[in-house]
Amino acid sequence: MGLNFRDFVIKKEISISDLKDKILAVDSMNLLYQFLTTIRSADGSALTDTKGKVTSHLIGLFSRTTTLMEKGLKLVFVFDGKAPEIKRKTWEKRSEIKKEAFLKLKEAEEAGDKDEMRKFASRTSVLNKEMIEEAKKLISALGLPIVQAPSEGEAQTAYMAKRGDAYASVSQDYDNLIFGCPTLVRNLSIEGKRKKTGKFGYEMVKPEIILLSEVLKKLEVNLEQLIVIAILVGTDYNPGGIKGIGPKKALKLVKEESNFEDIFKKAEWSKQYPDLEWKEIFDTIKNIAVTNEYKLEWKRIDEEAVTKLLVEEHDFSAERVKIKLEKLRELKDKVAQKGLGSFF
Repeated sequence: MGLNFRDFVIKKEISISDLKDKILAVDSMNLLYQFLTTIRSADGSALTDTKGKVTSHLIGLFSRTTTLMEKGLKLVFVFDGKAPEIKRKTWEKRSEIKKEAFLKLKEAEEAGDKDEMRKFASRTSVLNKEMIEEAKKLISALGLPIVQAPSEGEAQTAYMAKRGDAYASVSQDYDNLIFGCPTLVRNLSIEGKRKKTGKFGYEMVKPEIILLSEVLKKLEVNLEQLIVIAILVGTDYNPGGIKGIGPKKALKLVKEESNFEDIFKKAEWSKQYPDLEWKEIFDTIKNIAVTNEYKLEWKRIDEEAVTKLLVEEHDFSAERVKIKLEKLRELKDKVAQKGLGSFF
């Protein structure tokens, strides 16, 4: 989703070493979209193999995941299931945005404007079923567990963190918080240097941790009130929220009125959403489907399967893949020698 909670959260910078040996539930779709939109050529187009198949998502997934494995993080990849019915309007809106971006991209290509090409190319990104299945193949070949969520992946990661099956949820979005995620880790996949948006030069990006308890304490609200604030500002189920209401105004409304119905009357919800009840969104978020039917096992890396997928099928550098796999094998041997067990 991408809630506008930037000014609400209390962020604490951490290092990747702080997460060593901790189980982290990754919002996989969020992660793959990051790679798909950021790992691109100079003109903004996605990277492809010799057959023309997009490989940006696999490049990012392999490079970043193996790096985090080398540093001792125990990753669990959680994938979306069936989205709530009320999310269809969001899909329709996103589809229109992509169509518009595609037209703008064509105009930029015809004009030879590389800056505009880069700008609009990432907005046309589509993560299709084939890409998702390839990502799952790679994750499994790396010996990492996959959890299939019955509905929203971010809600499932939040549930796993609440149960104590994971230390934290990993996502760039703040949405995990309204699903009750106690601990959220951001910037794990983009740690390091990042190009400044719309500017020359780079900025340093470090992983950060956000605790739901600290957010609620700072705002002096409970989780249900936080959900109401999110709906007023805009969620995946009502993108854009209510016009004229930003985070600060939403917080003020929640504190002024204890009755949620009165809050949405004052905000004139029905004028902007005549065919959608706020309570339907509230109930969807609060009662989102999750599952406890998963098994977290870290297995040995299937080097042959990794090589087949990346090198043989998608033209990755055989040498680079080999070097990465050798590093992981050496790490596993060192850990085994110390008698500490291993997550491979």
